[in-house]
Amino acid sequence: MKKNVLITGGTGFIGKYLTRLLILNNFSVSIFSRSVKQNADDISYFRWDIANHFIEEEAILKADYIIHLAGEGIADQRWTAKRKEEIVQSREKSIQLIYDVLKKHNKKLDAFVSASGVGIYGAVNGSEICTENTLAVNDFLGSTCQKWEAAADTIASLGIRTVKIRTGLVLGKDEGFLKKLIPIFKMKLGSALGSGKQYMPWIHIDDLCSIYLEAIKNPKMSGAYNAAINDNTNNEIFSKTLAKIYGYSLWLPNVPSFLIQMALGEMALIVLKGRRVSSDKIEKTGFQFRFNTLELALEDCIVK
Repeated sequence: MKKNVLITGGTGFIGKYLTRLLILNNFSVSIFSRSVKQNADDISYFRWDIANHFIEEEAILKADYIIHLAGEGIADQRWTAKRKEEIVQSREKSIQLIYDVLKKHNKKLDAFVSASGVGIYGAVNGSEICTENTLAVNDFLGSTCQKWEAAADTIASLGIRTVKIRTGLVLGKDEGFLKKLIPIFKMKLGSALGSGKQYMPWIHIDDLCSIYLEAIKNPKMSGAYNAAINDNTNNEIFSKTLAKIYGYSLWLPNVPSFLIQMALGEMALIVLKGRRVSSDKIEKTGFQFRFNTLELALEDCIVK
C-alpha cells in the first residue's frame, strides 16, 4: 500500500512541483485546500479554514507524513502592520490546527517536514556564510522564521521526527520571483538592484522538491537544513547571468535603493539585503544538487 503524504499549501508553486515528484516516487498525496476540489488519481483534497479553526481531521489521520508549506506570501503585498500579522499567524495557526488533531488522536507520523526560510538569518548584508547554527536575527524576516520553526517544534514535542527546510530564492519555470523578472530582462531592460552586492542564496525548484523527498525518506534527517546553493551569487552576478541568457550585457545603471524603497516600503529589504548560506549539512546526508550553477539553473527555467 502506498504511503500517504499530506501537503499544506499543496496548490501553490512549490506544492504543485512536489506533488508530481511524490506521485512519481509511488506516494499518494493529500492536499488541504480552502475550497472544494475534485479528487484525482493519487491526489485527495480536504478542506481547512485556518481563520475559522476548521480542519478535516481525516486528512491528518490517514497521513504517514505531513509536509507543511502553507503561509501567506512574504513578498505578495506591502508590509503594513496588518499584513505582517497575517504572515506570522498564517504560519503559527496552521501548525496549531495540525498539532491539535495529532494530540487529540495520539496520531504518530513517520515525519513532519516544515518549510522555513533563510530569512531566519535576517535582512543583513555581509560575507559571512550562515550555517544552521548561526544565530537568528530579530528583524521581521528573522523573527517570522523563528516563530515558524518554533511552531514546527511543537510537533517534535509529540515525539514526531521534525525537519525544517530553510529555503532560499526558488527558481522555477513560469512561477516564483523569476516570473516578475523575465519580461523585463527579455526586453533587454534588466539591471542590478541597489548596490548589487547583496547575496542571493538560490535553489532550483527540482532540487528543493528533492530535498523534501529526502527529508521524508531519510529517517536520520531531523532539525533545520539550509536549502540553497552555497556560492557567491549576488544581485549583480544574478542580473548579469540572466541578461547573458537573453544574449546581452547589462547596459542600464543599477536601480537606486531609494526608488525600490519608495515602491516597496519596508519590504524592499527582501531585494536590497541578503546573506550567504552553507549547504554543507544537507550535502552531508548524501544529497547532491542537480543544478549547482546559476547559469545551468536559469537555462533550465527559461524558455526564450
